[in-house]
Amino acid sequence: MRKRDGFSLIELLIVIAIILLIAAIAIPNLLRARMAANESSAVASIRSISIAETAYYTAFPTIGFALQIQHLGRTSPCTPAPTTACLLDDNLANAVPGSPGHSGYQFLATGISMGSVINSAYVAGGTPIVASSTGTQDFCAASDAVIRSKPAIGGAPVTTVAGCQAYPVAR
Repeated sequence: MRKRDGFSLIELLIVIAIILLIAAIAIPNLLRARMAANESSAVASIRSISIAETAYYTAFPTIGFALQIQHLGRTSPCTPAPTTACLLDDNLANAVPGSPGHSGYQFLATGISMGSVINSAYVAGGTPIVASSTGTQDFCAASDAVIRSKPAIGGAPVTTVAGCQAYPVAR
């Protein structure tokens, strides 16, 4: 009888077991790295929103800060106006609750009048679309442009200056 070339069933099972073991070790690390990248992107997005709000305030002094994040975005072709200021990328300007989001987060930016004719303050907030899956921290910044964070509990981003200022300063 001739000897057959090839792999035995036991050899194939050992190889599959090794691959599964490596996957069991690597996949959680990859997911944690993805969440960390989403959180870094969220901080950069809050920073971009704060810069855009300051530019909006300068460009439209009779309005103050933008009433909502979509006003900081643009349409194509972009002509700056109070409702399309051309200051933020549309992917970020439209990453509001109920949308697919931006890098695992959803954002809101709200101009607040605080009793005056113009929007004299703003709050920008970002929260993970799925808490503990796309991110573990909520982020926000108010008119002082200090980025703050707290553990995510889900829900919508913060919409009040006092609510944002209650968050600890992000590290």
